[in-house]
Amino acid sequence: MNAIITVQGVVQGVGYRFFVLNQARLYDIKGYVRNMPDGTVEVVAEGDEGIVKDFINRLRIGPVSAHVTGTKVKWSDDEQGYTEFRLQH
Repeated sequence: MNAIITVQGVVQGVGYRFFVLNQARLYDIKGYVRNMPDGTVEVVAEGDEGIVKDFINRLRIGPVSAHVTGTKVKWSDDEQGYTEFRLQH
């Protein structure tokens, strides 16, 4: 299952991407995380649907340094076949 998650709030410059990277490794999620020009963070996550849902719940909480005000999730069955999870610039 593939999910594209847009995270809103105070999520840039506060270690949020590194939090996502660590959570992805814990959940064995593949894909990437990157800052977007509009101040949001985009996460592409591939994995078992239940695990991806648990991962998204963690993203909604975030690290203490961040303040997540909203998330938007687009689900798809079209996996890109990522082999790892990485930070994109």
